Amino acid sequence: MIRELILDASRSEAFRDHVAHSSALRRAAHRFLPGEELEDALRVAAALWAQRIPVVLTRLGESVESADAAAGTSRHYIAVLDSTANLDLPADVSVKLTQLGLSLGDAACLDNLIPIADRAVKHGRTLWLDMEDSSLTEATLRLYEALRVGYDDIGIALQANLRRTPEDLERLLPLQPLVRLVKGAYRESAEVAHTRRDDVNGAYLQLAADLLSWSAAGRARPVFATHDMELLGRIQQLATALGAGPHGYEVHMLYGIRSADLERLARDGTRARVLISYGPDWAAWYLRRLAERPANIALAATSLLAKRR
Repeated sequence: MIRELILDASRSEAFRDHVAHSSALRRAAHRFLPGEELEDALRVAAALWAQRIPVVLTRLGESVESADAAAGTSRHYIAVLDSTANLDLPADVSVKLTQLGLSLGDAACLDNLIPIADRAVKHGRTLWLDMEDSSLTEATLRLYEALRVGYDDIGIALQANLRRTPEDLERLLPLQPLVRLVKGAYRESAEVAHTRRDDVNGAYLQLAADLLSWSAAGRARPVFATHDMELLGRIQQLATALGAGPHGYEVHMLYGIRSADLERLARDGTRARVLISYGPDWAAWYLRRLAERPANIALAATSLLAKRR
């Protein structure tokens, strides 16, 4: 129930503003993001690369309605790719399509995506399309399919909790897709998504098994984005049993969560990356992260109450 309330709150502009102006929650959020500026993210990326751990960079924000703002986001990601190349940092980028003008139509969004994809190719990086709530799944799949016609290193996030995801994965197989499998962080109805944790974990494991089988056959390139170490242990066993091996998949984790576990995975030979988020529009993102980690809910609630007093 508390998780659902927090996810609902993440959709409220007034509540997001309240969170963004809470100094206590701003400090708490910095556990998961290094700062609001690109320079903050680059500093952390350099420290991680000193440990031979590459990163994925994403600038927080969504639901951009202005064509000028969407074009500005495209220019920002081009600058990110140039900056990381100049610093010799192996950093991919991950974008939300609503940052890039999806509300203005597929064509407008694609016009903003293509320059980022071109620059990613130039620097030998991957462009990831993040997945938002289920109302945008079909549009995200369409744009991924359109980009894959001309670009190889384009990845897409798929959400294990959505009931449609097995069919979506089958649909993408002819493209030999690069897939980042996540559990799903948005509030969805029971008709659209699995809502029980055990059901979500079961769906994730089945999709992981399918992806590993297709990886072994050269038909897909899977990335498992989860902090669930028990689930990752089962995935590692599946990879061995299905012939995918330790190099047949990659693991992504968020900055600030299970860092020691990710470092251990990297030392043991698993390909691993850290997803670094940054930017001023962090409130909705932080609330979704909070909903994923119930142990932090009491601390956040205490901070909010203290601010109100």
